[in-house]
Amino acid sequence: MHKFKLLDGDGIGFVVLKVKNFSEMVAFYHNVLGLEVIQAEEDTASLGVNQRTLLMLQKVSNGVANPAATGLYHLAFLLPTRKDLANILQYLLVNDIPLTGGADHGYSEALYLNDPEGNGVEIYWDKPISEWDIRENGEVVGVTEPMDAEGLIQLSDENWQGFPAVSKIGHVHLKVADLVKTQEFYEDMLGFSLKYNFGEQAKFLSSGTYHHHIGANTWSGNDLPAMKDTDLGLAYFSIELQTEEFELLKQHLAKNNQKFDNSASDQIWMTDPNGINILISHL
Repeated sequence: MHKFKLLDGDGIGFVVLKVKNFSEMVAFYHNVLGLEVIQAEEDTASLGVNQRTLLMLQKVSNGVANPAATGLYHLAFLLPTRKDLANILQYLLVNDIPLTGGADHGYSEALYLNDPEGNGVEIYWDKPISEWDIRENGEVVGVTEPMDAEGLIQLSDENWQGFPAVSKIGHVHLKVADLVKTQEFYEDMLGFSLKYNFGEQAKFLSSGTYHHHIGANTWSGNDLPAMKDTDLGLAYFSIELQTEEFELLKQHLAKNNQKFDNSASDQIWMTDPNGINILISHL
């Protein structure tokens, strides 16, 4: 097979969620977490930082939650500094916003919570790359250890003003039906590299040297059915490539007879083996 590899600088753009209680979800991500509302209409809203969309919400009439299907495990907002993470932790605690956990992953420290409709949310910062456990073959080994919450809180100046302007979606973590097929698709078709293989339960892939842009797990079971259009949760997520990478990807997909929609010349629409929709565009 013709080989294609993504480079540093390629990554996740934004995540689109199908929601039932539209106003409550907008309020959560804007008023509670602190994303700015970039555009809002009757049944769609774009939220993000510095006029850059990180999250879109789409109202779905008669939508139903279907946790026993493929889709989103969590979306992950990446903050620039540990102090930013300290400030949002202090803010969440003071305002009695429930967390589902916190962890030190070796390469990052992360907080976890759920939005009002049960979508998983991670908020994290990356440790300096010199502290990552990077093996000779490029593998980035992660851990899940208790977070030093007390040390983190001590960094806070109690001044959470919403997500800093350079915040972004660091990664998306997906519930998938088949890990092998998922790895083959994201590696062989889209050019991501496997960075960490967590037994037979989860895989973590990235572009370039990053620890992961895509997480995939079967913790909800193998062979999950694909989401339906009416299911709440993930509608699609976007991958943003450098312009040169975007053109090379189109050539690569064509050479390997991979089905994709390029009817808009600056966009590629694809569906992964789990029925998860992906929009690929260039910076």
